[in-house]
Amino acid sequence: MVLGPVDLFSRATEIVTDAMKKARVKRLICVTGFGAGDSRAKLGPLQAIFFQLLLGRAYDDKDVQETIVKGSGLDWIIARPVILTSGPKTGRYKVLCAPKDWRSGTISRADVADFLVKQVQDRTYLGRTPVLTN
Repeated sequence: MVLGPVDLFSRATEIVTDAMKKARVKRLICVTGFGAGDSRAKLGPLQAIFFQLLLGRAYDDKDVQETIVKGSGLDWIIARPVILTSGPKTGRYKVLCAPKDWRSGTISRADVADFLVKQVQDRTYLGRTPVLTN
C-alpha cells in the first residue's frame, strides 16, 4: 500500500453499496480515518509530510471511497477515527462534527467500535463525517 497503486477501499465500497441497493439495505456505516476527505486540511505541516509519505496512496483511495459513499443514495455515516490504540473502551471519546473542531489525537479501537455499534439505531450523524478522538 505504500509503493503501489491502491484501490481496495474504493472497489470494495462500490461492491458493498451496489449489494446494499439490491438488497434494499439503507444504513451504511463506514470507517475511513482522520486525514481522509476534507479532514486532511486539519493535519499539521509536519504531520502532513509524514502522512503523505506513509499513507498518502491509501488515503487518496479513501477520498474516492468517501465520494462513493456520499453519492450512494444510502443513509450513510463516515466515521473518521484519529490514531488508533489498543486501549480499553472508555466511553469518554469525543465526536467532532464541525471542521473547526477537528484535531488529531488517539482513540482506542474499542471506543471506535462503541461509536459504530450505536450508529445502527442512532440518526444523529446521518450524512455526516465525524472525527472520533479522546
